Amino acid sequence: MSRRVKIIGLLLAGGLLISGVILLPKINLLRQSRMVVIHTGSPVTFVIDSHMQPEELANLLIEKKIIDNASAFVAVANYKGLTKESIALGKYRIEQGMQYRTILNGVTLNSAGNGNAELEVDVTFTNCRDIYQMAGKVTNAILLDSVTLVDYLINSDVRKKFNVSLEELPSLFLPNTYKMYYDTDAPKFIEILTGEYTKFWNNQRLSKISEIGLKSKSEVVTLASIVYSEQSRKKEEWPLIAGLYLNRIRKGIKLQSDPTFKFCWGDKLEGVQRLLHVHRDIACNYNTYQIMGLPPGPICIPPAEVIDAVLNRQKSKYIFMMAKADYSGLHDFSEEYAVPSMVKALNTLKCTSQTIKEMRSRFNIR
Repeated sequence: MSRRVKIIGLLLAGGLLISGVILLPKINLLRQSRMVVIHTGSPVTFVIDSHMQPEELANLLIEKKIIDNASAFVAVANYKGLTKESIALGKYRIEQGMQYRTILNGVTLNSAGNGNAELEVDVTFTNCRDIYQMAGKVTNAILLDSVTLVDYLINSDVRKKFNVSLEELPSLFLPNTYKMYYDTDAPKFIEILTGEYTKFWNNQRLSKISEIGLKSKSEVVTLASIVYSEQSRKKEEWPLIAGLYLNRIRKGIKLQSDPTFKFCWGDKLEGVQRLLHVHRDIACNYNTYQIMGLPPGPICIPPAEVIDAVLNRQKSKYIFMMAKADYSGLHDFSEEYAVPSMVKALNTLKCTSQTIKEMRSRFNIR
């Protein structure tokens, strides 16, 4: 073999060695990036609820039995330059056969402030008495804690922006199921919900406020909260009850709604079967047995459908109502002191007019 051939051979061998030294790690990294999750069968979800380094994320996925090679996962993460700051909080789904690089691409923070593959979650709240109950329900579904949310609601410029008092604040929220990211913060949460509030109060609805004799959106919601507290089961009665209370407001008659004085007691009347005068006589600016007109704000957060029932109230001359004795959940309505079901009962008992007045007072017949 000639010297020239030997030199060429040595150069080739050296080149191959150098190429191997350079390329082998990259080939190994490529192999690691294409490693797939452990066989899961159905998709698996996991949550990143605190900022973590790639090593911590790898340990989380090992613990969840999603991956089985932490060092390979971390090697790929380091190659991508991922750090604690660039791994996004949120909820994620792992599909069978998903590669490590796909997982890491998915949890990478994007320009919108979310992970590239971050999932939206359903956030639902219904049957809430106030913003505290609402906060407790929604923060069960997202990372935001209820204290932070309530503090933001009370102390931010939200009330100023929508021109509502602290008591009127619940009127800004419509019970529903909302889509949002698991790591949604308080400002974004309020932006989503008040966005729905703004869309709800279109020109058609706004034009009806003065038509029914009220002055503001919050007054409509406040009346809706009373209607819903009086009747949560039979929606067909909502427009009728709304019309009855609007008649009382127009005539200057106190609303005398039991749910308003119950609201004053908070949780203290939970489980109490029989409401007494001592309960009704509580000094409270929500107690419509004492105040004239509407209370200063809603006594619950009513569904949008009830708000529409108030805006489209049924016209009548009714100013009194009483629950029917047949346990149907419906009411009798009347223009007079005694509604038909009570009149029938009292006539059967041949009661005097004085007895009727006493019975009306005792049973709070409106």
